[in-house]
Amino acid sequence: MLLAGLCTVDVVQRVAAFPEPGEKVQSLRVDVAAGGPATNAAVTVAALGTGATLLTALGAHPLAALAYADLSAYGVDLVDLAPGKTEPPPVSAVVVRDGDGERTVVSRNAATDEPLFLPTQPGLFDDVGAVLLDGHHPELALAVAREARRRDIPVVLDAGSWKPVLDELLPLVDVAACAQRFSAPGPTLSERGIPVVITTAGPDPVCWRTKEDSGQVAVPKAEARDTLGAGDVWHGALAHAVATLGRSVPGWIREANAVAAERVRHIGPRSWTGAAGSRTAKNAEEGEQ
Repeated sequence: MLLAGLCTVDVVQRVAAFPEPGEKVQSLRVDVAAGGPATNAAVTVAALGTGATLLTALGAHPLAALAYADLSAYGVDLVDLAPGKTEPPPVSAVVVRDGDGERTVVSRNAATDEPLFLPTQPGLFDDVGAVLLDGHHPELALAVAREARRRDIPVVLDAGSWKPVLDELLPLVDVAACAQRFSAPGPTLSERGIPVVITTAGPDPVCWRTKEDSGQVAVPKAEARDTLGAGDVWHGALAHAVATLGRSVPGWIREANAVAAERVRHIGPRSWTGAAGSRTAKNAEEGEQ
């Protein structure tokens, strides 16, 4: 799979309780990992056993090495489109509450970065079952979507929030997945002609709509120990399902729900990936029987 979008460096502090303003607390655990919607989705795709290539910008700043190392360790093929950039990559300061896995995030996106463009790398789109875009790096998102459309490759959009590029990008999207709080100015996503629109609502059922049908898919119950990146994981699993599970929209959503539920059961940004890999292997064995 091919994924394009934001890559950050996440510094994650786990605490017993969120600090009050002016208060200093000692964390229970610290993790450093690559973050960002497309980046966490790429880790998810790799954990599910499919090749994942991430198009993003990291650069040569020493902090970027942390993200490089993390992505390499979890099987993501990184194509850095700004290798000479000396500014630090975006850094997210994350605090996760130990009791229920709830998190707060302070981050900076790629809005001030130089434009990124699609590389002329041979074979970049070969054997790609779907592409996922998070709307960051807008010029890159448009170029990837146009090439995917030309090749008849499904385009999945993680519509986390409205971005100016979406007016131009949405006509190229096959599957738009957004949170309940997402708001598009003017016509709704369905009214804009997107073939599949999916809306998540936390623990509540996921709603979906196509031109012919609509429905809901229940979310499995899970003890949430860490919710950081759960939405990104859900989108990565959805895109993986689009690429591998045929044309059943409820089936795509059930797969994404199951993988995201697995993610929130585990503490830490990457501790869940082993369980996801074991689950995929088990499903493959059952399919062969």
